[in-house]
Amino acid sequence: MRVLVLYGSYRRDRQGIRLAEWLVRAMSDRSHSVELVDAQAVGLPMLDRMYKEYPAGTAPEALETLAGMLKSADGFLFVTGEYNWGVQPGLKNLTDHFLEEWFWRPAAIASYSAGRLGGARANSAWHPTLSEMGMAVVPSTLTVGQIGQALDEDAQPQGDGGHALERAFPRFAADFEWWMEAAKAQRERADPPY
Repeated sequence: MRVLVLYGSYRRDRQGIRLAEWLVRAMSDRSHSVELVDAQAVGLPMLDRMYKEYPAGTAPEALETLAGMLKSADGFLFVTGEYNWGVQPGLKNLTDHFLEEWFWRPAAIASYSAGRLGGARANSAWHPTLSEMGMAVVPSTLTVGQIGQALDEDAQPQGDGGHALERAFPRFAADFEWWMEAAKAQRERADPPY
């Protein structure tokens, strides 16, 4: 399966990137083709026009490239921090540039925070948003609390939080894989209804 791991922090001292990098490795170890989409690296401006609002061939290069990546993905793994009980503005801005490109593929959510709750509120806030954007949000989620202690600077699990991540990941990944396989099979069997 082709998986995009989407990450959205623009902070100078980003710690959630550790989780994104670990998930890229962990999903790759399960024989998937995985690529990280870092909103900061993509550097999209605040939403002015969605990709679909540009005449064919006139969208900025970053949008055109990302649209192609989204269209070819079998699933999306969103890695999100929690900002004031809500979603990261960088990741939300990245997602809002597209719509149809997300359709008919599953989305999984992994969240983190500096506190004990592991970004659970942002995790919950993403569910209706991603669903509204045409993705099937998988039931399993992954939460990592005290991110700076759970993963070291090389994105290696450590301590109780790191061990909890390693224990929770296989079920999370298996759920995501099941939905990716089901959605891919259905897309091959029949055209989407719209």
